[in-house]
Amino acid sequence: MKIPCADSRVFRPAAERFHSQLDWLDSWHTFSFSGHYDPAWLGFGPLRVINDDTIAAGRGFGMHAHSDMEIITVMIEGQINHRDSMGHVEVLRAGEVQCMSAGSGVMHSELNGGEVACRLLQIWIEPSSSGIAPTYEQKPFRIGRSWTPLLDPDRGNGAMAVNRPVRLKRAKPAAGDKLELVIDAGSQGWLQLINGSGEADGQTLKRGDGLGFTAGAAESFRAGDWGADLLFFELR
Repeated sequence: MKIPCADSRVFRPAAERFHSQLDWLDSWHTFSFSGHYDPAWLGFGPLRVINDDTIAAGRGFGMHAHSDMEIITVMIEGQINHRDSMGHVEVLRAGEVQCMSAGSGVMHSELNGGEVACRLLQIWIEPSSSGIAPTYEQKPFRIGRSWTPLLDPDRGNGAMAVNRPVRLKRAKPAAGDKLELVIDAGSQGWLQLINGSGEADGQTLKRGDGLGFTAGAAESFRAGDWGADLLFFELR
């Protein structure tokens, strides 16, 4: 598991991620996933998976099983049709976020029912406890130039929560905008660039790059010439 030492940072360049290519799927894996394995990149704290998936129209992932994992889907472009063994049949559209606690076990499918390719980030976080009853939640979020909470243990400001005390925020800063990277002592932070570019305390970041850090090791992000779209995790 890749965890930085105190007052250090870990940079994950987009080009060094693992890559899966099928006729209907183009997937980039920040951490070890499926047939891709590297003991140096098993995760970051409780963060196990960040998959950047582009899925062709009419294709997707058929029914399959998960257990004891918090699965978060951030929809970037297009839409995906969700169906699960809890009885949910939903359409997840760009700007929406889906949270599913797999818990004691759940079956689900994610299929692109639209007419164009869709893009999403699927995120897996290790839960605080195992064997809980599976749950599902989905919400739209209006993302502005400052941080918008997507996940929060206290569900503050309309955020959702998962079975782990993590926080997740998203922002779309314009060129030159500065965002503070504040995490509690003892926590770990992870930035993931969805689109655009910027700099985090001297580290240049572009689409697909990731940066992990401990409290005090990164303090701010400044968006590049064309702005940025990014996620900010506080992991505990």
